[in-house]
This record gives sequence, structure tokens and C-alpha cells, in this order.
Amino acid sequence: MVKKKHRTESFDSLFRRFKKTVEKKDIINEVRKREHYVKSSTKRKLAKELAQKKEQKRQGELYIRRIPV
Repeated sequence: MVKKKHRTESFDSLFRRFKKTVEKKDIINEVRKREHYVKSSTKRKLAKELAQKKEQKRQGELYIRRIPV
């Protein structure tokens, strides 16, 4: 909730402050996540796939950094 700081504050400045507050608290992404229900098994599956992709990327970077002998 955003309140006017003083009586003469314009709507534009109030709206700007509101937008900054929403952006800082990451409310938009939270709303998008909660828009549809995702089963916990699906969440675990997605998390596992993401972890595997990250590990493959890390392994690839380690392979690139090695000096061939």
C-alpha cells in the first residue's frame, strides 16, 4: 500500500513510487508463478532437470579451461 506523502503530491509521482515498490518486491513475478497450480512432483522434476543442465554447463566450462596435453 502506498500513501500520499503530502497533499500536493501529484498522481504521477504517486504512481511512479507505486511502480518502483512493486518492482522492488518482485510482485509481478510472484503473481505469474501463482497464476496456475503446479504439482509438487512437477516442481521436483523441473528442479532436477535444471540442476542437470547447470552441471552439464559447468562440466563443459571445466573441459574448455583445461590445457590439452
